[in-house]
Amino acid sequence: MDFKLPDIGEGIHEGEVVKWLVKEGDAVKEDQPIVQVMTDKATVEIPAPTSGRIGKIHAAEGKTALVGSVLVSIETAGATPAKAVSAVAAASTKVAPANGPAKVGTDTMIAREVVRAAVEAQAAVVAPAARKVNGKVLAAPATRKLAREMGVEIGIVAGSGPNGRVTKDDLKRFVTAPTKVMPATHAPTAIAASAGDERVPLRGLRKIIAEAMHRSKSTAAHYTYVEEVDVTELVNFRNSAKKFAEQRGARLTYLPFIIKAVVAGLKEFPYVNASLDDAAGEIVLKKSYHIGVAAATDEGLMVPVVKDCDKKGILQIAKELDDLANRTRSKRATRDELRGSTFTITSLGSLGGLFATPIINYPEVAIMGVHKIVKRPWCVGDQIVPRDIMLLSLSLDHRVVDGAVGAQFMNRVVEILQDPKLLLLE
Repeated sequence: MDFKLPDIGEGIHEGEVVKWLVKEGDAVKEDQPIVQVMTDKATVEIPAPTSGRIGKIHAAEGKTALVGSVLVSIETAGATPAKAVSAVAAASTKVAPANGPAKVGTDTMIAREVVRAAVEAQAAVVAPAARKVNGKVLAAPATRKLAREMGVEIGIVAGSGPNGRVTKDDLKRFVTAPTKVMPATHAPTAIAASAGDERVPLRGLRKIIAEAMHRSKSTAAHYTYVEEVDVTELVNFRNSAKKFAEQRGARLTYLPFIIKAVVAGLKEFPYVNASLDDAAGEIVLKKSYHIGVAAATDEGLMVPVVKDCDKKGILQIAKELDDLANRTRSKRATRDELRGSTFTITSLGSLGGLFATPIINYPEVAIMGVHKIVKRPWCVGDQIVPRDIMLLSLSLDHRVVDGAVGAQFMNRVVEILQDPKLLLLE
């Protein structure tokens, strides 16, 4: 039998083969891990769908395989697989270094019961949607996401599903048809190497980051708004509260205060806590406040997510931030902890510089850059006094957030950071 790359879910349509755990000629048992595949910043182990012997490996390590393409041929002596695997669940996320072997958590779940649960969960994701309303194209959320990633206008794809519903297979047939019309793209640039230059394959997490940044910059209409903040009162309050926090097991930084100020702003200006569904022609206003915090790791940038920040206090957020950052850098964060953000904060203060223009974590519509606090002369009334000043840079998607709304949102955040007592009223 030919075993194809299963649909792992959440709109993922390809994965990089990181490492084969078997070789041609090896005997395998059903549910035995046979290959490690990286998708969406996570490396997961894919189990064998049936017992047999590895006949031919079709996807080499380091190559990208599309969902539905043949990974490996398994000789089963005519036996029919006990079940068809269409999804894989991973309990913990381990990121494979770009130039080294993959490391996968020892608690990765590959048992038959877990795979079955993942199949049921995926079935729920792609369950039939409501009938066509007001001319809207029928398609599942995962199919719409795949269409956006493929650069396909879903409205011009003929649907083969019930009531003309567009499926993932319809999209794949559309882009591979001889008469397909694709958006104009720049031809790949060939770089001539000089003597002594080194070529490093663009793969793994680095490739995922490159694709995500390119998609964001080529899709969202970026603009950046920068503001100065007098955080003297915040510095004083944080310094006085550090011992209190330590006694309760929390390392108190400025980030929890910034997160709470951002949440207050998002509540007042909901279009900043949103995404644009291009396929449906709708702006999705998020009702949850899940804040992603960019974290530098040895392999590249990752974004762990603090969920439901509107329901948590400063100390709880501080504890979660520390825990998430440590487990992300040590490759122990779960897949669920690296997805689902509605707004992202990237903190560059420890690295210096004046300010940056951060790239939106698409499909979000906003990201805030937090920069270092410096002592500067500042006008307070008629006097010039030393104050602690910080710069904030807010990048927004102008398709959704106009400049005036972006400025008002920033002003609300600044107001709270300059007078942290206002957090008591939130």
